[in-house]
Amino acid sequence: MTVWTPDWKLTVAGVDYTDLTISDIIHQAGRDDIYTQPNPSYLQCTIVALAGQTIDFDINDSLSLQVKNSSGSYVNLFGGDITDITVEVGRTGSVAAVIQYTILAMGSIVKLAKEIWDGNIPQDEDGEQIYEILSSVLLGAWDAVPAASTWATYNSTETWANAVNIGLGEIDRPGLYTMQHQPNTTDTIYNIVSDIANSAFGYIYEDNQGNIGYADADHRQTYLIANGYVDLSASHAIGSGLRTTTKSADIRNDIYINYGNNYNAQKTATSAASIALYGYKAETINSRIHSAADAQEVADRYISLRAFPQPAFDSITFPMTNPEIDNSDRDNLLNIFMGMPLNIQDLPIQISNGEFEGYVEGWRWSTRFNELFLTINLSPVSFSQVAMRWNSVPVGERWNTLSPTLTWEYATIVS
Repeated sequence: MTVWTPDWKLTVAGVDYTDLTISDIIHQAGRDDIYTQPNPSYLQCTIVALAGQTIDFDINDSLSLQVKNSSGSYVNLFGGDITDITVEVGRTGSVAAVIQYTILAMGSIVKLAKEIWDGNIPQDEDGEQIYEILSSVLLGAWDAVPAASTWATYNSTETWANAVNIGLGEIDRPGLYTMQHQPNTTDTIYNIVSDIANSAFGYIYEDNQGNIGYADADHRQTYLIANGYVDLSASHAIGSGLRTTTKSADIRNDIYINYGNNYNAQKTATSAASIALYGYKAETINSRIHSAADAQEVADRYISLRAFPQPAFDSITFPMTNPEIDNSDRDNLLNIFMGMPLNIQDLPIQISNGEFEGYVEGWRWSTRFNELFLTINLSPVSFSQVAMRWNSVPVGERWNTLSPTLTWEYATIVS
């Protein structure tokens, strides 16, 4: 039994607030399913000025929300910028009125939809192209640093090449696939990097500090091999509404990849076994892939991952103040991120035979009184990683770390 109560810290424009009454927190991040790039995260919260104080926040102020973990250290749940401030009278009395401030802040991906790229994109790997484009708006230059800045308050780890990092996170470089040269390209940064990421089976994401990163097609599998799953018990979650869904729409059994200059070439891949079982379900995809070999690999990857349906975890909610959740599990959940590998055990036998292995796609934080809830949706592991042959399994892998349902034919790492 571990007793835990959320202890908040709100930081706005560099000023820490730990003595404010914060209620009605809603924070959503990630995506609804594996087929789209994530939307900008957002945070909405209400601050109650019980002492009648005036809270001097402004539009575009940076905002981060933190909560203490089991060891008493603050961890980030959200980082972004304020977009809306609503001030209203909550209730009145003979002595004073209680004022409520409702704050809406958006994550950093929203910036990409308002920045325009106007120029050439040289041929390069997916990670390198995305780094070049993102760094143009998320890395500053020395002549753009405010004149009033002093060395005493400047980030001591900043490099000379980058005057200031205003939101560039971890980028998988160089990436896996060579992308086509795009001359005279004018579009939003979000549309361009989403197009490249989709072509390369990768995705952009926001971390909990508000930085934008890029995960290539092997990112999840590489992380899983190195770190393994976070094991969680469904008995610690709210049972009502716990749900998986298997969809016919997830099936892709005949793939056409249009690639090259103006999509003038095509590669295909087909699963006859899937067509025999589920009928013909084809998709044509316009890709920024440059070479025939890469285009064929992507087509084959689609068939390997999507030819057969798998249940996706639509919703599971953990009440973080549940004393049955141990400190290790709670701290892992507080550090949730897109692509986090989870092994959810103790499910009803009717749901994935009692155990689900998957990757976090999206999540939602919410509060009620002095409670904090985390709702997660996950895609199955098999939607993200190609099965490994036994001769490719790392020599340090142990039998007791593998799923008991793993077949001899495929050796997908499920540590």
